[in-house]
Amino acid sequence: MNRKKYRKSKNEKKRTTIKVLITLALSVLICGSAYGVYLVKKAENAAGNAFETAGDRGKSDLRDEQVEPLHDNVSVLFIGVDNSSKREQSESSTRSDALVLATLNNEDKSIKLVSIPRDTYTFIPDSPKISKMDKITHAYAYNGPSSTIESVEELLDVPVDYYVRMNFDAFIDVVDALDGITVDVPYDLKEQDENDKKDAIVLEEGFQTLNGSEALALARTRHYDNDIERGKRQQMIIESIMNRVLSASSLTKYGDVIDAIGDNMKTDMTFKDMQSFFEYAKDGKPNVETLTVQGYDDMSTGTYYWQLDEESLLEVQDILQSHLGLKPDTSNLSDNSQTKFAENPEDDEDY
Repeated sequence: MNRKKYRKSKNEKKRTTIKVLITLALSVLICGSAYGVYLVKKAENAAGNAFETAGDRGKSDLRDEQVEPLHDNVSVLFIGVDNSSKREQSESSTRSDALVLATLNNEDKSIKLVSIPRDTYTFIPDSPKISKMDKITHAYAYNGPSSTIESVEELLDVPVDYYVRMNFDAFIDVVDALDGITVDVPYDLKEQDENDKKDAIVLEEGFQTLNGSEALALARTRHYDNDIERGKRQQMIIESIMNRVLSASSLTKYGDVIDAIGDNMKTDMTFKDMQSFFEYAKDGKPNVETLTVQGYDDMSTGTYYWQLDEESLLEVQDILQSHLGLKPDTSNLSDNSQTKFAENPEDDEDY
């Protein structure tokens, strides 16, 4: 065989291989860019459909001027409502089943999460009661998100800059769009599903992947521990969803997640506001700290309430205010001490 011809043939194969690899790389980049543009446009349309204002509420009364998420420390209230398309409840009969306030510090890109038990006894500005004191879950029925936001501001003494309201359908569909989330189920559990079918969800203790209906049942159950532990479970589930969303394997699922939210999420954030929050995840999962306001069961009036511990409440208020830059940060506490609480009595009226 002619050596020159052999070397030429070998070199041509190398060049052909390199061309194929370059073509494939360019194709991936082009497709990736096209998919990225598609996702941005899809998200922009979804954000437009989800946008709503909480009544005539503008900026928080606790703010001197409107905040900008790209530059300022902000807070977002996540409101989970006990409603779905199959339940078809009216706004006036809907209650908040989960309340989680997130404060975001722009300087260190950290996030603090505090869950507010649904039976928390607190001041409700829109309550028809003379004392204005009621369970915070009832606030939503008086004037929707606006009443809930005002109640949370009264309770935690920090501004609520934005809110996100999701019903059962949105929660279930988002988890399913991510092919489930991995959580540590704290105990064996039998619970009703989103359609109120008794014992439809059966889980065993331990780490496992849950689908949307199972994750919702774990977040909602009120029969195995107390409202403090319920809040911790909800915080754990939020973190699990965050981990899944930020994982590389979920990139191709973003379109499904956007579709899952659909008409089942409402927020007063614009698409530009939402884009600002991408800064918190550009280096991976941000530093997330969960906080708990301690309290105790109260049946002294014949109705079950969760009474907050005043000292614990003041401590959490101080941490949140410092994290938002509303006062100097004088605390290095990372979490609160925990105590045991009695099990909640069943509260069929408010389940």
